[in-house]
Amino acid sequence: FIDYFKVLSSISVSSEVKRNISKIAIHTLGCKLNFSESSYISKSLQENDYKIVDFDEFADAYVINTCSVTENADKKFKYFVKQAQKNNPNAFIAAIGCYAQLKPKELLSVDGVDLVLGADDKFNLLEYLKNLDSDHSKNVHSCNINDVNFFKESYSLNHRTRAFLKVQDGCDYKCSFCTIPLARGKSRSNSISNVIENVYEIASQNIKEIVLTGINLGDFGKNENKEFNSTFLDLIKELDNLDLDLRFRISSIEPNLLNDEIISFISTSKKFVRHFHIPLQSGSDSILRLMRRRYDSNLYKSRIEKINKLMPDACIGVDVIVGFPGENDDLFLESLNFLDSLNVSYFHVFTYSERDNTHAISLPNIVEPNVRTKRSKLLRLLSSKKKASFYERNRGSIQDVLFESEEKNGYIEGFSSNYIRFRRPWDPSIVGTIVKSMFVDIDSDGFAI
Repeated sequence: FIDYFKVLSSISVSSEVKRNISKIAIHTLGCKLNFSESSYISKSLQENDYKIVDFDEFADAYVINTCSVTENADKKFKYFVKQAQKNNPNAFIAAIGCYAQLKPKELLSVDGVDLVLGADDKFNLLEYLKNLDSDHSKNVHSCNINDVNFFKESYSLNHRTRAFLKVQDGCDYKCSFCTIPLARGKSRSNSISNVIENVYEIASQNIKEIVLTGINLGDFGKNENKEFNSTFLDLIKELDNLDLDLRFRISSIEPNLLNDEIISFISTSKKFVRHFHIPLQSGSDSILRLMRRRYDSNLYKSRIEKINKLMPDACIGVDVIVGFPGENDDLFLESLNFLDSLNVSYFHVFTYSERDNTHAISLPNIVEPNVRTKRSKLLRLLSSKKKASFYERNRGSIQDVLFESEEKNGYIEGFSSNYIRFRRPWDPSIVGTIVKSMFVDIDSDGFAI
């Protein structure tokens, strides 16, 4: 009887601790869009007298904004749940975001998770924290993704030098490997007038660079009825005319939506930097068809050549997936050779991982995991070669570098407008400012100096 009473007492204390939430820690997995939304949620919590602390500190509640793009992101979620429990065994733990929308019951089954909020309810986290059940019974709030037809604007700040501004959400594409449409819903956008209002709010905080983000950024202007009220080109033209001392960067844009008119406009823009990130996924047309992508290698190459012609100093990043079903040795070499032929600056290499509820999971000719790993290493080596070549071409140039606020081992770091990473001895007077900097050499860590 005494032991039973001790157990009951421990449960009561645990519940009481969880009810008294004042300190909250938030960790974000995945893309810059997730970061912008986490920032919005964090701001709303702070405005309601909650204290936001680092995730590795003691907190009463831990919030994990989840990602579903890769298997690795799923594993990371469980890792951060364990970290939260280590920091405070009695903490209230909430999972929100994409993985929470796709696999709510799976997340709720993870030991320590108390609340799961999907696509429609993640922005209502504050209300759930205010009205926690006294017994802390586990709760799932996940919706039919087809019912998510609203746009929630948000932006995140990165050390008070750069902001990530969400202007578009969701995706109407049906790529065979991707779960994002199931996690984010249909394509929808903010209005240009609201985006401009956000930009002025960000600029008032002395931010010098804004990165435009979205799930399918080039689809900007589409509303929930799949009608276009404006276009991405309309948006960037309006932003370029603002009388503000800052610059804009485009996060990632599909090659079929990055038309010649957009490229030409950016080449003469006053505010948009010469940096493009353009997903390719494969340099083999056979694999692109299996992926259900909306372009072929010829179209992709034409976009790269147009940028090279108008902006020879532009930085061009490429997303590529290796080990997709059906990618035999010949098709991988086709993709590798195609990538090698492009005048681009770096790759983001993703090893294909099977995702539930995708068409690709049913495709034959699965590539063995060890083969995927080897191919990923080859592409990463090629990426290093491309980056070194890009840096070498820019050696001796004068770049506009935005220096960041964090001191790293006695140095200050920053990115040029065309995404070259600079480093110089720590100088607090240039934090958050754009400084014209001569690219003299490359140090042993690969930084421009």
